[in-house]
Amino acid sequence: MLVLAIDTSGSGCAAAVYDAAAGEVLARAGADIGRGHAERLMDFVDEALFASGRQLAEIDRIAVTIGPGSFTGIRVGVAAARGLALALGKPAIGITTLQVVAESAREKHPGRPVLALIDAKRDEIYVQSFSASGEPEREPGILPLAEARDRFCGFAGVICGSGASLVASTGKVGEPDEIDVSLVGRLGAAADPASAKPKPLYLRGPDAKPQAGFAVTRATAG
Repeated sequence: MLVLAIDTSGSGCAAAVYDAAAGEVLARAGADIGRGHAERLMDFVDEALFASGRQLAEIDRIAVTIGPGSFTGIRVGVAAARGLALALGKPAIGITTLQVVAESAREKHPGRPVLALIDAKRDEIYVQSFSASGEPEREPGILPLAEARDRFCGFAGVICGSGASLVASTGKVGEPDEIDVSLVGRLGAAADPASAKPKPLYLRGPDAKPQAGFAVTRATAG
């Protein structure tokens, strides 16, 4: 099975071709671009396909990060994955960024449960826990920092992600989470297409909201 993996959940924009049979990434392409995911994503997809020596028609499924993360980036990635899947007649898979962060930690600490914590800013934390085998133990959520500290101070496992140091009360601000697009491909290959359809996972409303003073009252027919 060949998986085209896509990540646009943060400042990075990346694509990779993952060969599930061989258990390896054939090629990847991307960069930390900050903005402009919509303009650059398909270039990275083409670059990864060319470097892998494969054609888009050979791809068996698309895997894409669905958040939590950048509102705009997630929307771009999910739309691209759905469009490619529709054009190819192949399934698209949604993978949470929390799952990718957890899987990265699980590779380094096999056999232990994992708590993935991503700094959501505004004194809030995105959170999800996983079993030692990598299965989600709860749905992704968002908690106030103080509540996360109280709830997870005694977690018996590996705590990872940009929010880990905040919950541990070390006073250090965590580095931005690096999403490994190769793990997106691997997780996408293992996921059930029927239960992992790509849908943006925001967990919090957008920053931009319409100003009430500029609302227009809809006229009703007399």
